[in-house]
Amino acid sequence: MQFPSVPPYASRRSTVMADNMVASSQPLATQAGLAMLTQGGNAVDAALATAIALTILEPTGNGIGSDGFAILWDGSHLHGLNASGRSPAGWTPERFAGREIMPERGWDSVTVPGAVGGWVALSEKFGQLPFDDVFQPAIRYAEQGFAVSPVIGTLWGNGAAQLSGQPGFADHFMPDGRAPAAGERFLNPDAAATLRLIAETGGEAFYRGELAGRIAADATRHGAALTADDMAANAPDWCGTIEKSFDDVELHEIPPNGQGIAACMALGMLTHSPIRDLHPEDPQALHLMWEAMKLAFADAHAYVADEAFMGDISALDLLDDAYLARRAALIDPTRAQSFGPGAPKKGGTICLATADSNGMMVSYIQSNYAGFGSGVVVPGTGIHLQNRGEGFTLEAGHPNEVAPSKRPFHTIIPGFLTSKGQPRMAFGFMGGPMQAQGHVQMLLRTQIWGQDVQTAIDGPRWRVTEGLGVACETAMPDRALGILSDMGHQISLETPDNAFGFGGAQLIHRLDSGGYAGGSDPRKDGCAAGF
Repeated sequence: MQFPSVPPYASRRSTVMADNMVASSQPLATQAGLAMLTQGGNAVDAALATAIALTILEPTGNGIGSDGFAILWDGSHLHGLNASGRSPAGWTPERFAGREIMPERGWDSVTVPGAVGGWVALSEKFGQLPFDDVFQPAIRYAEQGFAVSPVIGTLWGNGAAQLSGQPGFADHFMPDGRAPAAGERFLNPDAAATLRLIAETGGEAFYRGELAGRIAADATRHGAALTADDMAANAPDWCGTIEKSFDDVELHEIPPNGQGIAACMALGMLTHSPIRDLHPEDPQALHLMWEAMKLAFADAHAYVADEAFMGDISALDLLDDAYLARRAALIDPTRAQSFGPGAPKKGGTICLATADSNGMMVSYIQSNYAGFGSGVVVPGTGIHLQNRGEGFTLEAGHPNEVAPSKRPFHTIIPGFLTSKGQPRMAFGFMGGPMQAQGHVQMLLRTQIWGQDVQTAIDGPRWRVTEGLGVACETAMPDRALGILSDMGHQISLETPDNAFGFGGAQLIHRLDSGGYAGGSDPRKDGCAAGF
């Protein structure tokens, strides 16, 4: 990595370097993670404390009723955890007959929340501190309150305008009949009590005890299919990772049901391109990235689902080098195209990163999907539930068609880089379909173009949309945009919206000299910090 004395992009921040590091989207959450490290905990304890605190501090993107995923380096091996929940057993295709798409909000968008199970699994396998300890910062913020930060305050107001009619939302998130503004104090005693119960019971109360009963009872009151049996059946999976190499760097992602495979596929295609010889804002580099990403998404949307339902097309088929070379050959260097899926076999989320002085590194992400998720809050618990059911399709016969006890296609993905099998970077990128695209941009900027983590985060971003469409931040050079428009790309310019549009990155990179370099996205409220 190169550390420029004068940053090439407008930025409020410098790269942070330390032996122990936490990077997250909310400063108080970052401090919660650092507190675990100063108390003798490791990077997993820090990640858990940060994530649990964010359920209170950033409810616009996640909550106790979220799903989660993690990739971690334990000091000698890499591990992947899928803590996403499954659909209720009553979710047959017939339940949604007559609809064209899955419900976006309300109880019929709620799958079993998996994040709590992920917290338990991570703590039991790798945590150093007692499980109860990692809850204490979040409980304190919930009981004593916290001042709402600026970006989250804006998103809170936006969410309240859309969701005030959902069950339990206004009573919980709109004290005095409105969303709290930035700088106002918000207390969440119901969530504090829930977190205490989860901590005391090792998560049992959430899946097989009092809290599970209250969730199921509220579902029944509103005619939803989710039951206590669905909650009790939840189990996270130690799933390992899938990977794709670019020169001497390996990108690791969680296997399907997530979209991380799209980042690996795009990277595999780009190995067959001249992108190494270009620079980040070169119009030819942007064109190659955009086309590779469109090809990868075409396949992901056609084939990726819960692995148990993917049929004849596996993740390994989609990552096959020969197949990706064939897909890369479809890229015309002179013009934009709209692609369909290939034939692999012929015939408003939070993310964080932590690292400790013993070499443990964690990339963790948890999400409600849309801002505030389903909008449903279980009365008296502070539990607001994700809307991951919207990730299913109603297309008959599609691998991702809604079905009982099935994981939906997931957008949230932790990222991890190794080099020749050794850890290099733990990173994440919140923001719906931006995430896989952000992973590709961060990898190329830090590993191929030599930018330090904060410079990579600060650079102007893009995301492919529909057909020939590409959204770009206004900081993208005008000359490059003009050339790309002439190539047929339909470009829309957008300002960073502090929400999902261009995402929010958190990066921790291992330094060759020892310790870590951390960066945090200025599009969010958070920070990287260490000691």
